Amino acid sequence: MELGVNVPNFGPGTDPATLRRWAQTVEGLGYGLLMVSDHVAITPDVAAQYPAPFYEPFTTLSWLAGVTERVRLGTTVLIVPYRHPLLVARMAANLDRLSGGRFVLGVGSGWARQEFEALGVPYQARGKLTDEHLRTIRAAWADTGDYGEGDIPIWVGGSADAALRRAVLLGEAWHPLRLTPAVLRERLTRLRELADELERPAPALAPRIVLRLTDSPETGQDRPAGVGTIGQILGDLEELRSLGAQSVLLDPFNGDPDETLHPEVAWQALATVSARWEHL
Repeated sequence: MELGVNVPNFGPGTDPATLRRWAQTVEGLGYGLLMVSDHVAITPDVAAQYPAPFYEPFTTLSWLAGVTERVRLGTTVLIVPYRHPLLVARMAANLDRLSGGRFVLGVGSGWARQEFEALGVPYQARGKLTDEHLRTIRAAWADTGDYGEGDIPIWVGGSADAALRRAVLLGEAWHPLRLTPAVLRERLTRLRELADELERPAPALAPRIVLRLTDSPETGQDRPAGVGTIGQILGDLEELRSLGAQSVLLDPFNGDPDETLHPEVAWQALATVSARWEHL
């Protein structure tokens, strides 16, 4: 099972030098995947969680492709309705080509109502637009030419039934974000039920989980996967592997923008997990 890292491409401590150090640390620790988030207009609802500066994902990943060699690069997640689908198809194909086939397109329908308004995109239509755009992107890739060979994997985020259906119909993997183990198991069962109903193969499992190391065990049914002692976190990873996860993305950002000023804390946690996981 591949382990990856969600790298913060936002916040007061983020700049090109820090992003470069993040990428080289992730690759140096042996992680196989590096992903970044997406916002276009940093409206108040976005800034409350992901303050400026916020580096655009395609630009950021192109920069990081040039300072890494083997780690895969992706979006977690690109908000599909924000951009014309042919632009997304072109940018994704170009990034994949320039990086040597290392790109993963993680996608979602979005949540920031004020950002949708700023971009002139109807918020209520975001699910429909996401499905339509993904079909257009796939059609553009299938046409090859300037759009590449069509082998870029699409990971579909979200855990509502509409997102699960989207993952079955349009994705290579389901990419749920920061769920508790119990909710993840329930939603995975539902995903497989929908795949059977649609007479399609179930997509691969590629979740993004929290990474927060604690000195004492975390208890309670609402504990997100990836939160707790190193033993608990390794147990979560083992359970995800038993559920068939092919990739797991670790997200060390815990909500305080000032964390981006001290990335060494996250790097130490990532080093601890990497060292222990290698011996399992």
